[in-house]
Amino acid sequence: MVLTERLPESQLTVFEIIALGRQPYTNWIDILSKEDLLKINTAIEQTEIGHLKDKNFYQLSDGQLQRVLIARALAQDTEVVILDEPTAHLDLHQTIHIFTLLKNLVDKTGKTIIVSSHQINLALQLSDTIVLLKDNRVIYGTTDTLVSNNAFDNLFPSKLLKFNKTLQQFVVHKN
Repeated sequence: MVLTERLPESQLTVFEIIALGRQPYTNWIDILSKEDLLKINTAIEQTEIGHLKDKNFYQLSDGQLQRVLIARALAQDTEVVILDEPTAHLDLHQTIHIFTLLKNLVDKTGKTIIVSSHQINLALQLSDTIVLLKDNRVIYGTTDTLVSNNAFDNLFPSKLLKFNKTLQQFVVHKN
């Protein structure tokens, strides 16, 4: 699981933070096995952060730190990874990079990655399945299914945004 909270102050390196993902599997003195090291290094490779592994985490940008936290979750090697707003506080470029990374990880690893996000336009483009929560209702399906069922037409209470079926995106509604 990757949450939105900041890490406590420490001198940990990127590698050490990712290695914490293996803690449930280490022995009583927290020695990393060859398998643990393989999973840590695989997670580093998958998230494309090898150049950061010796840096202290406080030296990282927000986008780099998000990739490190995703790598820590991947190092646990669970079938399901849950991310709560993984792109909060990131610029558009880093947001798209994280969403693309997650989509590629699903394709490469076969893991289920569940993302809670307010980035609905990106979710529409990059998700296999979308779950909408509105007015005590749960609506889910592929983007195409949800579009054909008009699920996005009244998602927002204001007239500021309008769903464009052709683009399959929300656009600013101009009066």
